[in-house]
Amino acid sequence: MSIRLRQVALVARDLVGVEDTITDRLGVEACFRDPGVAEFGLRNVLFPIGHEFLEVVSPLGPGTTAGRLMDRRGGDCGYMVLLQVDDLPAMRRRLDAMGARIVFEAVARGIHGLHIHPRDIGGTILSVDAIQPPLRPDDWPWAGPHWRDHVATGVVSALTAVDIAADDPGTMARSWARLLGEERLSGSTVALDAGEIRFVPAEPERGEGVVALEMATAGPAVGYDICGCRVRLVPEPG
Repeated sequence: MSIRLRQVALVARDLVGVEDTITDRLGVEACFRDPGVAEFGLRNVLFPIGHEFLEVVSPLGPGTTAGRLMDRRGGDCGYMVLLQVDDLPAMRRRLDAMGARIVFEAVARGIHGLHIHPRDIGGTILSVDAIQPPLRPDDWPWAGPHWRDHVATGVVSALTAVDIAADDPGTMARSWARLLGEERLSGSTVALDAGEIRFVPAEPERGEGVVALEMATAGPAVGYDICGCRVRLVPEPG
């Protein structure tokens, strides 16, 4: 089964402020604002990072899952990881074998995603998504119909890794590897066909969840604190 890191979502109280920071520091352009997330009491904005995506969501009012997560983690923070797979039925069978609950099925033209309860895999909401005909494997409907028109790679060119904080990184890594393939596990890192998921010790005041992203850059190595996460820019090989 092919699996790639395709999108990471963060949650912010001040969506406009975080959007301004992302466009300024990462040199990217907003490509889509999905009206469908209002179903979850949210508004959002997406940015293409090469052919991967960074999303920021923000609650429209009280009582949202995203808002409760910010309350629990002390402010803006990571929210969700989306992986693209090429065999969704096989992934569903693995979830059934693990006893992991699917809390939502996201369906749109040409894409189908399974949202997994974070308590059943650990760390964060995980969605496994498959592109379906007539779309091509490199399409991504969640980013809107014109995302390719907004790709800007002058500063960052790819989303290469996500760090998830855990009280017990090794145990959480093994839980994810049960689903994604135990052969992908090395220490506390799960290597995908494109991208990595790394499990790191949680800080008591922030708890478990997404804490950092890594992106490829043609420039020098640098790090920024954006929306409660550390964003590391790592020079492209060669």
